Amino acid sequence: MTTTSPTSPAATSTATNASVSEADRSSVFHSWSAQGSLAPLPLAGGLGSTVWDVDGREYLDFSSQLVNVNIGHQHPKVVAAIQEQAARLTTVAPAHANDTRAEAAHLVLERAPEGFSKVFFTNGGADANENAIRMARLFTGRDKVISHYRSYHGNTGGAIVATGDWRRMPNEYATGHVHAFGPYLYRSEFWAESPEQEAERALHHLERVVQAEGAQTIAAILLETIPGTAGILVPPPGYLAGVRAITDRYGILLILDEVMAGFARTGEWFAFDAFDVRPDLITFAKGVNSGYVPVGGVVISDPISHHFDERVFPGGLTYSGHPLAAASIVAALTAMEDEGVVTNAKRIGADVLAPALAALSRQDIVGEVRGTGVFWAVELVSDREARTPLDAATMGRFKTDLLSRGLLPFISENRIHVVPPAVVTDEEARRGVAIIDEALAAL
Repeated sequence: MTTTSPTSPAATSTATNASVSEADRSSVFHSWSAQGSLAPLPLAGGLGSTVWDVDGREYLDFSSQLVNVNIGHQHPKVVAAIQEQAARLTTVAPAHANDTRAEAAHLVLERAPEGFSKVFFTNGGADANENAIRMARLFTGRDKVISHYRSYHGNTGGAIVATGDWRRMPNEYATGHVHAFGPYLYRSEFWAESPEQEAERALHHLERVVQAEGAQTIAAILLETIPGTAGILVPPPGYLAGVRAITDRYGILLILDEVMAGFARTGEWFAFDAFDVRPDLITFAKGVNSGYVPVGGVVISDPISHHFDERVFPGGLTYSGHPLAAASIVAALTAMEDEGVVTNAKRIGADVLAPALAALSRQDIVGEVRGTGVFWAVELVSDREARTPLDAATMGRFKTDLLSRGLLPFISENRIHVVPPAVVTDEEARRGVAIIDEALAAL
């Protein structure tokens, strides 16, 4: 399908997919990639849940790019706010006070639990986690940080070592990081047969790691509230509350990484709102402004914030609380509130995505469906009884087929993550799942 609207690149440019892709490959070094075999899809524009390439072909964006365009592409109020701020004051050093930055912090804090009154702004999620780790170490006087093996926390020095997946291994230069297995009932490390068993045994394992490492050496436990890239692993009932109890028992801080899960992705402002848990530090990025301008941050509980009232916090960034980013946060959170975006994500998840994705289980290739809000994963297997992950070559063909059918997917290992913008409509959600269904059948 092509578009001939005035916003289509076909109407305004002589560039083609091939020419843009070649120009990109010849000069841009891409992340997490072997450069020689790249074939990047050139995107030229987008609106809501739809994007189009340079040749004018449209795609339903079921990736939200990197699971961050929660408010959809080119939301007019967010775009206008960035333009207005650029006309007024494009940049300001973080040492100065700025009204837009203050308003952005206020709106973030409005959605945090009681007992949080400061936000430290960063350039993205990785350095949000980096600075949260630094705060925890300085506050406790301890060094170690425990995180899950199935996790991703970013690609800066400490955040990548806190990460549990393969990306940590070539980058292990930071010290003081320890990993434990979190709950994942479908592939349980604990021989569990129920969510309750999985939570109980995962908590026992975590506490034993704390004890074996020496609780007096551990500054923080850093967890994604719902691990995202690792497979959208919704924690079983009682797990996060149990982690909080462990941290309280041993004087350890709890950092919840809400970079991917926060700001409407799960149908909540913060994903932990659906669980019986209150962290000490909250990290965020992505959905807070849908990635329109790079930004992230740490929401700091009062005891930690006050710790630095008379002590210098030894950290900062040139672009901390950049006014263009702050303006995009103000506009995005205001629009989300006014337009019921969080409520929409929750309803779409419960009423549309949950039943539609569950119906995919009639196909033997589907091992498990899990998720909440607009945050879902479909795990694909070659043998359902043995739960054998579908191989990379087959997943590659699956991705190619989805693109040919007009769906932009998020593929990770043997899974498709169903993560459309939180503004996705019922019709778009049903259409996207129908495309996935057709492509699965074609395999």
